Amino acid sequence: MKLSVVIPVMNEEENIAPLFKALREALEGLDYELIFVDDGSTDATVQKIKEQADERTKLLVLSRNFGQSLAMAAGIDAASGDVIATIDGDLQNDPRDIPIMVQKMQKEGWDVVAGVRAKRQDGLVLRKIPSKIANWIIRKSTGVYLKDYGCTLKVFKKEVAKNLGLYGELHRFIPVLAKLYGAKMTEMDVRHHPRLHGQSKYGIGRTFKVISDLLLMLFFQKYGTKPMHLFGTLGFLMLFIGVVIDLYLFFLKLFGHDIGGRPLLILGVMLTLAGIQLITTGFLAEIMMRTYYESQNKKPYVVREIYEGKE
Repeated sequence: MKLSVVIPVMNEEENIAPLFKALREALEGLDYELIFVDDGSTDATVQKIKEQADERTKLLVLSRNFGQSLAMAAGIDAASGDVIATIDGDLQNDPRDIPIMVQKMQKEGWDVVAGVRAKRQDGLVLRKIPSKIANWIIRKSTGVYLKDYGCTLKVFKKEVAKNLGLYGELHRFIPVLAKLYGAKMTEMDVRHHPRLHGQSKYGIGRTFKVISDLLLMLFFQKYGTKPMHLFGTLGFLMLFIGVVIDLYLFFLKLFGHDIGGRPLLILGVMLTLAGIQLITTGFLAEIMMRTYYESQNKKPYVVREIYEGKE
């Protein structure tokens, strides 16, 4: 079994040498490769990686800063291992936990083992409290009950990692994406260290991005393969209410009542038009969904195992 460790980095020049040392010590005796993905660093990070690289190291240098999700996706695409681990490049995750997580995956038959920062070494107000609130909201809204969605340290089977579909800023929702794939997940406590060098790339300003991505995840979960169920239901409801209002006002007009100055007329027309637009959007979303799957020969389902009996 070969292990691929994917490490997205940006402006981590001071952490590269100790990170290589920690990874090599932790993974000694394993068949592994290290895949560093430089996400638009403006310091000497790339040069430091080249200085430390050996035959087990692969470096991907992106043309600019694309964000952690796409950097992670690039590393996963380049990975050749049967098991893929992801870890931050700031030394806050501990590489010594990777072999333990791999062993847990193999022994207990999991598809994904996610890390939980049991004793998180981050600021209370700007990091821990917002993280706890976000974790609670994600758990309640998606039904994927993990303690720590923000921990980058995770271990995946190859087929799960390569089918996550990471875009935008969706790395926070990897457990939800894995659940959509049908992966069996568990979590375990991992070590967490304070940042010693460099600046954190996370902040309170990411909250609104998390909320936006959460709405997208909820859509994927419930309506990813049947968007007409969302847009059509809302559209027909609004169209029905709008038509009822319009008919009511039409009969009032027939009996000589003045309806031109009534706000209800505007509401009826708006609901009717909005209903038609939502239904039309549903049709377009259905066409796009089918094009997405059929043009790439993708399937909206995952077959875990095929068994054929023998005589």
